[in-house]
Amino acid sequence: MTATLRVVLDQLVAPTTTELAEASRELTRALVAAAPRGADVGAIVPRGEFDAPPGLADVTTLMLPRRELAASWPLGVAPGVGPGLIHAPTLLAPLVKHDRVHETHQIVVTLWDLRPWQEPDALPRAEVLWHRAMLKRAQKHADAIVVPTHAMAETLAQIAPKAATRVRVIAGAPPADFRVPTDAAGRLRTLGLPGRVVVLDAPDPVAFGAVPADATAAVFVADAHAMETARAVAAAAGVAADRVIPVPAADRHDRAAVLSVADAFVATSRVAGWPWRGVEALAAGVPVAAVDTPTHREVFAEAAVLSATGDLRGAVAAVRGPAATRLRVLASDRGRSFSWREAAERTWALHAEL
Repeated sequence: MTATLRVVLDQLVAPTTTELAEASRELTRALVAAAPRGADVGAIVPRGEFDAPPGLADVTTLMLPRRELAASWPLGVAPGVGPGLIHAPTLLAPLVKHDRVHETHQIVVTLWDLRPWQEPDALPRAEVLWHRAMLKRAQKHADAIVVPTHAMAETLAQIAPKAATRVRVIAGAPPADFRVPTDAAGRLRTLGLPGRVVVLDAPDPVAFGAVPADATAAVFVADAHAMETARAVAAAAGVAADRVIPVPAADRHDRAAVLSVADAFVATSRVAGWPWRGVEALAAGVPVAAVDTPTHREVFAEAAVLSATGDLRGAVAAVRGPAATRLRVLASDRGRSFSWREAAERTWALHAEL
C-alpha cells in the first residue's frame, strides 16, 4: 500500500511572500525526488489556479480560496481535507483534533521566523493575530512544528512551551537553480546597478549606517513599495538617495545577478528565523558581515565576520579587505551545506518517526 504525503501548497495558488512560495515549491520538488519506496507526494490546495510541481501523485483542491481558508482553519473548520500524512511548509494547516495512531493521521507545520512575536509593531496587526492564533492551534494539534534553526527552536520553546518537545529543526536552502544567469550583465543594466555593490538584508538604519563611503551603491531585496521609506532611512544614516537601489524579490535570477557583483552582504536582522537572502549570499560566495546573534552564529558560522551592532561598519570593512578572498571560499563551502534535498530527506524521516 502506498503512503501519500500531502503538502499544503496554498503559496503556489496565492503567494503571500516570495520566500514562502519558493520554499513550498522547492521542498515539494525535493520530496518527490527523495520519496522512499512505497511512498509518494500529493498536494492540498485552495481553490484557484495552480502551477503544480512535477511528480505529484494527486491534488486535493478545496472549495475555499486561500483568504477564506486562512480565516476558517484557525477556527478549526477544515472540511474536505480528510485524514492522512499532511505537511505544511508554512503555519497554514488544517490543525484539528485527530488520531495519529489509529487513523495514521499526521499534521506537521513549519514556522520560518518569529517576527509576529519579536517585532509585532513591524507587521499589520491582523497578520500578528493570525500567526498567534495558528501557533496556539499548533500547540494543541500539530504532531510536530518544524523550524529552520536550533536558535529559533530555543526561542520558540519559551513562546510556546506546550509544544517544546515537538519542535524539530530542518534548515531551508537557496533555490536549487540559484546561480548567476548567463544574461547577468543585461539584468544588471536593467536594474540600474553600477559597478560593485553592498547588499543589505533589510533597509534599516543599522544596515545603512554600515555602508562604506566607497561602495558604489547599497542594494536591498524587497518589494517596490518599501523604496520611499528606505530612502528616508538611508538619508538619516548619511547614504545619498541615488546610492540606494531596490531589487524586486520575485526573480531569483535577478537576485543571483546582484550577488555576482557584491563586495559584501550585510545582515542586521535580530529576529529568530531563517536568513533567506543571507543563505543565498553564501551560495553565491559573497563575504558576510553580520550583527552577532544566535541565528547568525548558527547559520553563517565561520563564513561571516560577526560584530556588535555598533561596530558593524568595522565588520563590513573587514570582509571587503585582505580577508575577502578567504571569506568567499568559506561562504561558498558553507552555502553548499544547505540543500532542499537534505531538507526533504529529513522531512520524510520526521514523518516516519511520527
